[in-house]
Amino acid sequence: MTLCQPIVPPVFAADALEAMGALYPGRAGPLRHQLRDHPLLSIDALADLADALPAAQVEYNPGDLPIGIAPEDVPSNGLSIGETIRTIETNRSWAVLKNIETEPDYCTLLMDLLNELRPVVEPCTGAMLTPQGFIFVSSPQSITPFHFDPEHNILLQLRGAKVMNVWPAGDERFADRREHERYHTGGHRNLPWRDGFDGDQQAIALEPGDAVLMPVMAPHFVANGDAPSISLSITWRSEWSYRESEAHAANAALRRLGFDPRMPPRWPRHAYVRTVGWRVLRKMRLVS
Repeated sequence: MTLCQPIVPPVFAADALEAMGALYPGRAGPLRHQLRDHPLLSIDALADLADALPAAQVEYNPGDLPIGIAPEDVPSNGLSIGETIRTIETNRSWAVLKNIETEPDYCTLLMDLLNELRPVVEPCTGAMLTPQGFIFVSSPQSITPFHFDPEHNILLQLRGAKVMNVWPAGDERFADRREHERYHTGGHRNLPWRDGFDGDQQAIALEPGDAVLMPVMAPHFVANGDAPSISLSITWRSEWSYRESEAHAANAALRRLGFDPRMPPRWPRHAYVRTVGWRVLRKMRLVS
């Protein structure tokens, strides 16, 4: 990816960075941002971006889905991605544009934002690896189903309102170790939902100017408000997040051999022995 030169003024004020420092890397929580009305983030600009992106970089479907749904049960909304975004106010859909950093202007925007966070992130979890950006466009009352993600993530709310419902990362009451193993060996991010989960979450309300810090692999679902929503997710990986992924993949291999490995340790411990062993086995092509 080409290095990008800053073109936007600071978006995260000193108090937002201080709040992030108190949360990062293990806790979800609210932040504030000052990214408003950016021309790259209008509905028309996003529809044009969506039409230009490869099919692998877009995902969209009806937004009136259950909180918990298997990926193979998600239906099509019958529209193209560009049509979905241009008519988002009325089509009851949800869309995500993935890896926007592949487009130079969006790469610049993403790197500007991540560079503001480096003083908080790098002393704690080291280099910001694999920067990626995602844009979510949602119809009124749409639901993003219960799932988790492998990245460190800040989601910035730009238009409309939504509630981010977040459960503690690494708590097997909400995402069993086998779900982690399945995901880290190529499975889908969606998680099984049980009604008993409701009430144990942290519900973070977001309006324009609000943001939320999301920990690695924290289960969550998103409920949109009464107006169309646009959100920008800026993400990065760390050596720790990669080690955790490898530890889960190693556990999956052990489970296939008949063992019942325990959940890998969370931050700040690294499951070092298990992940080094996994890397050695991969280099020897003994696992895939």
